[in-house]
Amino acid sequence: MNEASESLEQELRQPPGLAAAAADPLLDAAAIARARSLYFPTGQSPRMTVVRRLVEQVAPFNTNVLITGESGTGKEWAARYIHALSPRHQQPFVPVNCGAIPAELLESELFGHEKGAFTGAIATRVGRFEAAEGGTLFLDEIGDMSLPMQVKLLRVLQERVYERVGSNRSRNCDVRIIAATHRNLEEAIREGKFREDLFYRLNVFPIELPPLRERKEDLAELAANILERCQRSGQQPVTLSGGALRILRCYDWPGNIRELANLMERLCVLYPGQPVDIANLPSRYTANAPLREADREIVARRSAAGPQPQDFDLPTEGIPLKTYIENIEIALIRRALVDTDGVVAHAAERLQIRRTTLAEKMKRYGIQAGEEARASPAA
Repeated sequence: MNEASESLEQELRQPPGLAAAAADPLLDAAAIARARSLYFPTGQSPRMTVVRRLVEQVAPFNTNVLITGESGTGKEWAARYIHALSPRHQQPFVPVNCGAIPAELLESELFGHEKGAFTGAIATRVGRFEAAEGGTLFLDEIGDMSLPMQVKLLRVLQERVYERVGSNRSRNCDVRIIAATHRNLEEAIREGKFREDLFYRLNVFPIELPPLRERKEDLAELAANILERCQRSGQQPVTLSGGALRILRCYDWPGNIRELANLMERLCVLYPGQPVDIANLPSRYTANAPLREADREIVARRSAAGPQPQDFDLPTEGIPLKTYIENIEIALIRRALVDTDGVVAHAAERLQIRRTTLAEKMKRYGIQAGEEARASPAA
């Protein structure tokens, strides 16, 4: 935890913001519990207990929040939870990945543009600020924003007005800003890559999310929550054995919660509705784990047999092979799009197929690149 978060945790000894949110007649205790389950399944580790308390205290206010943490730690989950507990919870929550949009297009993306403002502007377009009016704008990967764009964002934060590209008309802005980054912005300031005045505007209430490797005691609860999400999306969730959980706790999780979510989805596709033990885990999770002798023999037998697409008995009633294979393909395409922030060309490289082939498969399965990238809140 950084010094700012520690000092905030010590200063905020007043009745928590969660109580203020609960005072809203539209946000009863059940709604708050549901929001926590949907957006911020933190677990009970000491560090995340402090983080959750900070999140719930700042939620009822219009204060700008800066969420920091490694990629995949759940920064968007935290932002959505803040919005869900805020007085703005019935208004839009609009996420923008500043690192995924080319610098020359980001101004139009944020502020919108008028018809004819530039080549290709064949119609007036509403920007993200306008779309988020009355609600919350989540600026993810703010550290990737160009310096010229930082100046324009600073003006909006200071004056609460903006103009569409190609327009002289100023528009008032009633939007709460939550920003997030995996970068060290103070270091970026020293390197001349981030404006110090913008940093102080955004960093009113800093919240740092720890990496999963530093709170492995939360892993079982996080996995259970992710499996519930898989079930709600129509998949048959697996049941993790105690041995599998023990091995997963030994892994360092460089991809954090996003990597855990991808693993759970993969297991649900490969072993729908079945128990998952150590032998069913991909080798990267068992390679450096301290295995018991019996577990080592199981893993060794699996390795000797070579990679298997699935390791379960075929049901006596059979399975619809075509549908089963399609489900695996859909899951892999979605995961590739999430991992590459919805960039189809990069996802195709990850899947080792041509971009046109991937585009055809996405059209066949009704998969939208932007929606898949936004559907993964573990930013």
